[in-house]
Amino acid sequence: MIVQQEPCPSTAGMTFEEMVETVRYEGAYRTRAQAEKSLSAVLAALGRQLTGEERVELAARLPHEVAGTFVSAIPATEPLTGWAFVKDLASRTGGTMAVTRWDTGTVLRVVAQLAGEELLCRILAQLPSGYALLFGRAQLTQAA
Repeated sequence: MIVQQEPCPSTAGMTFEEMVETVRYEGAYRTRAQAEKSLSAVLAALGRQLTGEERVELAARLPHEVAGTFVSAIPATEPLTGWAFVKDLASRTGGTMAVTRWDTGTVLRVVAQLAGEELLCRILAQLPSGYALLFGRAQLTQAA
């Protein structure tokens, strides 16, 4: 008798409700509203950093309820490093650096799952240093 193994749960095709619940669970937020607030703030901030094909492809993989937030953000003329990204987001939301770093990492790890490895690599190649850790990846640098 051959037993078929169930495929691992995937975030491909994740609904808005599933994305919010994943962020709520991963970020240990008490309420759905807190998770939604973090999700919107981080995606808007990311939308200010990404341009080109990667921006379009990522928007297509996000649930439409948050894709609009992501694409409506006008890309910045000067890209921010990962640390500056968190600092800018903290100043925009009024949060502390520690909480904003937590929120950013929580949301971007879910975004990384939706993006998939190939798109995530291209996104990280486009962004300045410091974003890999925010997406839950190792930040590799060459020795001097």
